Amino acid sequence: MSLSNSKYTFKFNTSIEKIGQTVWDDLANGNSPFCQYSFLHALETSGSVGGKSGWQPFHLLIYQNSEPVGILPLYKKNHSYGEYVFDFAWANTYRQYGVNYYPKLVTAIPFTPVTGARLMLDIKVDKQQLLPVLCKEIMAQLAVYGMSSMHWLFVEQDMSQLLHEHSQVQRHAVQFQWFNRQYSSFEDYLTYFNSRKRKSVKKERLKVTTQGIKVVRLHGEDLTSEKMHFFYDCYKQTYLKRSGHDGYLTEAFFQQIFRDLHHNLMLVIALKDNQPIASALFVFDQNQLCGRYWGALEDIDNLHFECCYYQGIEFCIERNIAKFNPGTQGEHKILRGFEPIYCYSNHSLKELAFHEAVERFIEQENTQIEEYKNNAEKLLPFKRSEL
Repeated sequence: MSLSNSKYTFKFNTSIEKIGQTVWDDLANGNSPFCQYSFLHALETSGSVGGKSGWQPFHLLIYQNSEPVGILPLYKKNHSYGEYVFDFAWANTYRQYGVNYYPKLVTAIPFTPVTGARLMLDIKVDKQQLLPVLCKEIMAQLAVYGMSSMHWLFVEQDMSQLLHEHSQVQRHAVQFQWFNRQYSSFEDYLTYFNSRKRKSVKKERLKVTTQGIKVVRLHGEDLTSEKMHFFYDCYKQTYLKRSGHDGYLTEAFFQQIFRDLHHNLMLVIALKDNQPIASALFVFDQNQLCGRYWGALEDIDNLHFECCYYQGIEFCIERNIAKFNPGTQGEHKILRGFEPIYCYSNHSLKELAFHEAVERFIEQENTQIEEYKNNAEKLLPFKRSEL
């Protein structure tokens, strides 16, 4: 469906293929691998989104004078899973009042709690001028399609602030991320820890090696089909043990990104007696490493910390990558040097009474989140002189 508003024309698309790789990647130029056509296309063609997944593509293509100038990855959602910004309580409140919360509209990278660009624009577009028109158009679409609300997830801070100025309520959350302050090696990094915490990390890493574990990092052309199959077995088995299902992402998804995005992937494999027993998959570019998927066929003390955190830190130091996002939640990351940072989402609900109630809830929650972040900062392992 295509709608116009003076300078801009908006077209919503039920698959990324309807936009096409050339247009998408031209507009997503310079953004993270998660925003690229290959990643999002793999989600759709593999069945990880679409179908019965509860994620229905509804991507927005923005035109200016008949020329594509912007994209916004959008999904109609029939549930709140795979988002990592939790609104189950809001859905329950709707249900109590006999009102449908689902479907709702979300801009996000499915199953990926990584802050990044959502609205991706040609450099000639005036974002300040576009945003009020865009927000009005999206609210109109909520009414047309019977959706309750619009949610912008893991938005960059400056964009979140702009959205807040256009009645998209800003919500805070905390993640733990590692920052590369020009460390020359992992040992150099540990010199910034206080003595007790430094000894603790060294003990954890030593315990892995004394159990006969060897850990290797692979990327690029080393990511063979055989390695992918092993990784997927680990991923699936871990989900089955923890959640009773195979995981949100299909084997076909991993096959496709191993083929099309291997230059942006790093795979850690742990071996015992030369047999692989665990693996962790990371996505990276020149700016950031993101730890995304982990699985193990055998329980080994501290192996998760080694594969998912310490190997990632070493990789960033070796490649001079500025930051490392190991995934959402997990206070145990603090003691290993991952610092609490804010991440942002923005929300607008069609029904005014519900919107105002959510706004009050978020205002109280943001105060609690601020206190949580301040307390977490006090637990960091660095020497006081380094804080």
